[in-house]
Amino acid sequence: MELTNDEIRRYSRHLILPEVGMDGQKKIRSTSVLCIGAGGLGSPIAMYLAAAGIGKLGLVDFDTVDFSNLQRQILHGTDDVGRPKGESARDTLHSINPDVEIKLHNIALTSENAMDIIAKYDIVVDGTDNFPTRYLTNDACVLLRKPNVYGSIFRFEGQSSVFAPEMGGPCYRCLYPEPPPPGMTPSCAEGGVLGILPGIIGCIQATEIIKLALGQGSPLIGRLLLYNALDMKFRELKLRHDPKCPVCGENSTVTELIDYQQFCGIPQEPETSDTTPDEVTVQDMQKALKGVALGIKVIDVREPDELEIAGVNGVPNYPLSKLPQQFTDLDPNQTYYLHCKSGIRSMKALNFLREQGFKYVKSVKGGITAWSEEIDPDIPQY
Repeated sequence: MELTNDEIRRYSRHLILPEVGMDGQKKIRSTSVLCIGAGGLGSPIAMYLAAAGIGKLGLVDFDTVDFSNLQRQILHGTDDVGRPKGESARDTLHSINPDVEIKLHNIALTSENAMDIIAKYDIVVDGTDNFPTRYLTNDACVLLRKPNVYGSIFRFEGQSSVFAPEMGGPCYRCLYPEPPPPGMTPSCAEGGVLGILPGIIGCIQATEIIKLALGQGSPLIGRLLLYNALDMKFRELKLRHDPKCPVCGENSTVTELIDYQQFCGIPQEPETSDTTPDEVTVQDMQKALKGVALGIKVIDVREPDELEIAGVNGVPNYPLSKLPQQFTDLDPNQTYYLHCKSGIRSMKALNFLREQGFKYVKSVKGGITAWSEEIDPDIPQY
């Protein structure tokens, strides 16, 4: 189908590029892309693909917009807080280019639905922030012979590659055969991320998608691009296909999708919200601070910078990062309630102290976030 006059005006700066031209713009229009995640990475990816005139853009995201998203997830605005991200993203993308077909998948990508969803698209772009979905995306793309445009971010650093065994390159498992132990790699919610960083990495991913659609240039197949924002430096590592890879290797053993929560060592969510034997509630923490529960001390294991954002008066700080050097200041026969932002790092601190012989330690479920929600709303959430 020929380009309309409106399309020629809209994409005129593409059309005068010899590498694109009329035929190339038609290729872009005929390409379908599935973007997994409409957050930090998904925002610039989706916005630039829509602006470029990609024909069909699928968005997989079942989350809602939160205030903490707005620092980096530029698909969404302040008025979108509380809305489903997919709906917010669709409105933004149609305001950029109403001719792009937007398909919303307001569900979690799972082993049960991934093959059906991904099969409908030409290219998949990974904008996820968790390991189970990352491995699931990789395996489904390998099995369906779809290129997987990868990106990840943390603090001031990001990386990107194109995993496409069907094009002679490695897959994600060739680079990372096994996921890290649960909790070993902090999330952006725990470690933070420079808001501009996903814009840079997402733009790289969008560029790779357009190159794949056009069949132009040298895609990041067999190459891992590393970016450090603080140093403003790019580095490149060569990646090799692993012939023993369980998914894309010569004798692959993964021939269908598996349980990726189990593969990544993540326990199933409990059916109820009751605390585990190693946890206490923020109400228990409040009783300890008031002296109602005698003989209990509360410790904050967050980093000092976080105390400047939000803190509970009278709670001493023993950062998890320094706990191996500072735990000797604590009494192994004392009962301690440990709290952090959400309960993840406090469980790490609990396990560490248990290894050092502390028998009476508990993690405060939900951390200072739950404290703000249930005890003191004047404590800011971050």
